[in-house]
Amino acid sequence: QVQLVESGGGLVQVGDSLTLSCAASGRTGSNYAMAWFRQAPGKEREFVASINWNGRSTYYADSVKPRFTISRVNTKNTVYLQMNSLKPEDTGVYYCAAQMGAGVSVRGYDYWGQGTQVIVSS
Repeated sequence: QVQLVESGGGLVQVGDSLTLSCAASGRTGSNYAMAWFRQAPGKEREFVASINWNGRSTYYADSVKPRFTISRVNTKNTVYLQMNSLKPEDTGVYYCAAQMGAGVSVRGYDYWGQGTQVIVSS
């Protein structure tokens, strides 16, 4: 089992930057692909960014590239999402997720954090 805990969300202004963190624990090692998803109230959860197990491969949704950067520090079992030039449409609950494979589908991820809320005010 893998436990994921997100942190770093908050209320920010348009154009601001914010960095989210996801701390992983449990039986995972460093072999999991990690991803960030987000969800606005009443809307479906959408893919934001993913990173492979060693951090050498990343993938982003068109809506956030190149403003967002996903990274990981395996020695800390932590994944980050650096968000720059934030827009109101970036508002939502951001979730950290993990899987042994790869992909952008919500259904492909086995483990999820509780989410951290990001609100971008205009």
